[in-house]
Amino acid sequence: MKMLRPGHDGFRAVLSEAADLRVRLAEANETLRAIRSGEVDAVVVTGLRGPQVFTLEGAADVYRVLIESMNEGALTLASDKMILYANRRFALMVGSPLEQVIGGSLGRFLSSEDRTALRPLLVRGTKSGAKIQSWLIAGEGAKLPVQISVWPLAGNRGDRAVMGLVVTDLTEARRAEEMLRALARRIVQVQEEERGRVALELHDNITQLVCGLLFRSQALANHLSGRDGNLKQEAMELRDMLGRTAEEVERISHNLGPHVLDHLGLIAALGEVGTEFEARTGVVVTLTSVRLADRLPPDTELALYRILQEALRNVEKHASARNVAVCLSRDRGFARFAISDDGVGFVSDRPAARKARGRLGLLGMSERAGYVGGTLKIKSGPEGGTRIEVLVPLGPAGPAGRRSKG
Repeated sequence: MKMLRPGHDGFRAVLSEAADLRVRLAEANETLRAIRSGEVDAVVVTGLRGPQVFTLEGAADVYRVLIESMNEGALTLASDKMILYANRRFALMVGSPLEQVIGGSLGRFLSSEDRTALRPLLVRGTKSGAKIQSWLIAGEGAKLPVQISVWPLAGNRGDRAVMGLVVTDLTEARRAEEMLRALARRIVQVQEEERGRVALELHDNITQLVCGLLFRSQALANHLSGRDGNLKQEAMELRDMLGRTAEEVERISHNLGPHVLDHLGLIAALGEVGTEFEARTGVVVTLTSVRLADRLPPDTELALYRILQEALRNVEKHASARNVAVCLSRDRGFARFAISDDGVGFVSDRPAARKARGRLGLLGMSERAGYVGGTLKIKSGPEGGTRIEVLVPLGPAGPAGRRSKG
């Protein structure tokens, strides 16, 4: 056997060939890595017939460029929830290299609660797609609010992709919601300040002027004798009209500035609203409430107070009701405020009902509930009356039962 010595030409040729093979092996490994990560769409192979182009399975999809340029994350999952494909946007969202995302499990980017919520959608699927809001766990424990849209992929067999996901970053949407909520809060504050100013003007100026006219009309009626007949009757009717006007101005001033709410609390203020409404309209208002260990935040109390006022205005204008039930209760960390009437109601899928729900009054109630972190639901039927229910966050206070009639 012939031995090659280091200085021999054949030895140098073997070393050169080995170095060339190492370079080719490194190139092959890099090509395989790029293929697995989706960076390669085609491979050019030089053969006896010249260079030939071989497109990779699925890489010729005309939507590849579109998916890679999306501002949303895009995924395809196998039946075992392994990520078969992910675009670069999703890798940026979770803060991981693309090659570490592909081949892994989607579950590692979700909390246990979000995995539980998403699992039925991935198992059941839906022809029209389904959406869920959750949090992506990114690098260093950061959390990203997202919406995940799930779509079953047709025509897949074996271990190929069976589910497609589009992941939308909700950070800007959440920020916009916060800005809108802050704007709504400021608008309500300005409204209340203006209401207080108008209430003060009515009480200090208009009411005094009307009362002055009332005293003058009374004096005029007293100076007229029975022989003046019609003049005395007119003066007395004018006096009565001015008296009713003074009462109405005082009522409006009182409703604009809820001093009872400030001094005696929410329950007393709700009872006063119900009592005034019942005396004026004849509609029976029953208030059922719980005693809270602590008062609600001022903004929350004011929101519930204004919602009741607006609901009773709607009852007076549209419901033709005979009874209204108002209930304030506690429900697992929330205050539940419900207003129900036995009026005509409306059918929710009719155009007139949709128009009714769009009235500024109902919209205002919903906005007032929203800006204190609550939600408002309306349920109505042509024979079952209307029920308005508000849920707002509540501190961990233990209520004791109390029932009052207002």
